[in-house]
Amino acid sequence: MSHVLNSGKTTMIFTGLLALAACAGPPMDSTEPEPAIAEEVLIQLSALAAPYQDLQSVQLRPQDGCYWYSHSGPVETTMLPLRTVDGRPICEQRL
Repeated sequence: MSHVLNSGKTTMIFTGLLALAACAGPPMDSTEPEPAIAEEVLIQLSALAAPYQDLQSVQLRPQDGCYWYSHSGPVETTMLPLRTVDGRPICEQRL
């Protein structure tokens, strides 16, 4: 009987660990530092961006050509796309 209980506990623990692993975000690739944003670009971004976003932490991501900022929430800090007042992402113009 105790073997059945231990097997059930093991299954519950394993299931719990899998559920926690699903909550983890993708690993950050820290090998390439993001390029610094020029002051004149920051001025232009401040005119476009919604006011609740942290422009001091803005980064241009080469993967998508869009600007992202660091958002500090109640539980974690994460990078979010910089958006205009009407919710559109702010990206570089591509030719």
